Amino acid sequence: MQQTLFSSAEYGWEWIDIENPNAEELQKLADEYGLHPASVRDCLQPEHLPKYEIANNIVFIITRIYDTKAHREADTIQELTNKLSIFYHENFVITIHRYPVAFISEVKEKYIDTNLIKTSSGLLTRLVRSALRTFDDPADKLANDLDYYETKTFLQSKPVSLTKGLYHLKRKVGVSKRILKLSEVILDNLKLLHLSPTEMQDMQDLYVHMVTLYDELNDSTNHLVNTYISLSSQKTNDVMRVLTIFSVFFMPLTFIVGIYGMNFEFMPELHSAYGYPLVLISMALITLVVYVWFRRKGWL
Repeated sequence: MQQTLFSSAEYGWEWIDIENPNAEELQKLADEYGLHPASVRDCLQPEHLPKYEIANNIVFIITRIYDTKAHREADTIQELTNKLSIFYHENFVITIHRYPVAFISEVKEKYIDTNLIKTSSGLLTRLVRSALRTFDDPADKLANDLDYYETKTFLQSKPVSLTKGLYHLKRKVGVSKRILKLSEVILDNLKLLHLSPTEMQDMQDLYVHMVTLYDELNDSTNHLVNTYISLSSQKTNDVMRVLTIFSVFFMPLTFIVGIYGMNFEFMPELHSAYGYPLVLISMALITLVVYVWFRRKGWL
């Protein structure tokens, strides 16, 4: 669906937005505005990572926005984010996307309809900034999820398996961080267009804030995963220690029982009136000695 969101003879530029286009629609648009065929083909490929290029004196940008409707276990770039393609020229801005983008209408209502943005370059910086800002709310949610798993890891008295949840948390943070890092090429090249210094500085500050936020989330998540694995190993070691202690107690007792279970005819203790109680006393003494030994070693 193609619609013209802004067109002004006074300011000499227009804003075209296209949602879920087909090849024919894009080809018609390319012919009308002189878009490079390679850039048009990139618009139809959903797996593209952030990029910046110039062809036919037209800036082509691919940015990815966080998909708030992604399912809970989504953990890949294609599942967590959607692509937004932007063609920029001083005479037009063309935005192309497969799925609805909420901030498109927000930018129009807040900046275009109120005449706060009067140039195509102003719209470009606002669109890129809005795309970066889509990672802000997910970062808060990921931080809350991190707090939840930290509580479960350190304060839960009964062991609970958190492996799957921690895996998806780590993947989401890692994917978002990767997208933000790859988006740096867009900001670096936008500086060369001599756009509004104030807008560029605001966008740069937002980018640094988002990267720093996801760096902290990534470090905290990795630390929590390592801690969870260590605690799980410690619990396993505690169980093995208890089992080992029990086995050490019963090893000499089993040895004695094995000796007297061989049923040889000529065993002097078999005919002794005190043989049975003496063996029981010996077994009790051995158990006591092992217990005292363990206590002195600090193993109990």
